[in-house]
Amino acid sequence: MLTKKQHELLMLINERLEETGISPSYDEMKDTLGLKSKSGIHRLITGLEERGFIRRLAHRARALEILKMPGDAAASTPAGGLGGDMSATGFDAKVIHGNFKSLPGAVPANEAEAVELPLYGAIAAGNPIEALRDESNRVSVPASLLGRGEHYALEVDGDSMIEAGIFDGDTALIEHCDSAENGAIVVALIDDEEVTLKRVRRKGGAIALEPANTAFETRIFGPDRVKVQGRLVGLMRKY
Repeated sequence: MLTKKQHELLMLINERLEETGISPSYDEMKDTLGLKSKSGIHRLITGLEERGFIRRLAHRARALEILKMPGDAAASTPAGGLGGDMSATGFDAKVIHGNFKSLPGAVPANEAEAVELPLYGAIAAGNPIEALRDESNRVSVPASLLGRGEHYALEVDGDSMIEAGIFDGDTALIEHCDSAENGAIVVALIDDEEVTLKRVRRKGGAIALEPANTAFETRIFGPDRVKVQGRLVGLMRKY
């Protein structure tokens, strides 16, 4: 099953290929779908490719091939759909059991395997912004993604950490702490007013906040200007 945005993108690519023989550019896709950045298009294309709807052609710019359309996918689904006997397909469901009552926000009523974390708003992975702390917003997170301790979640806004696999719109899972090892990706508070998600390096008496995107510069601060507010322990992504 495709998400709404995946379906819209597939229809757009198919329409352009039929009309011109050339797939739309990433900028055209972004503007047509109303997305903020091209990283969102990368995620949608990857999702379509993983589901077997399209294929990227190597060594050719803007080269996408449609392998099937949603109707074709539905027609190939065996009778009974996902509700049938999956043993014949070799599918083996893996269920993780455990007691997560010790985790903050755990839901013990039915030993649910998810934790409700506070979602503190957007954190810029490009230009630092102040984190919006709103306890009314929460997000459900698989407990297996978290360790012990206190955690919270932040929505990533920007693309300065894309080479570390962190994309615009991702939900960053943060372990609350006030220190981290060299090279860790942390939530850093700068001058008590700016918050950013970067890799931290200590160099002599200075602290470097490094992006994971060559289009952005490393910023250097004195040790009294940067406070660690958490360490990245996981990511969640929606397609």
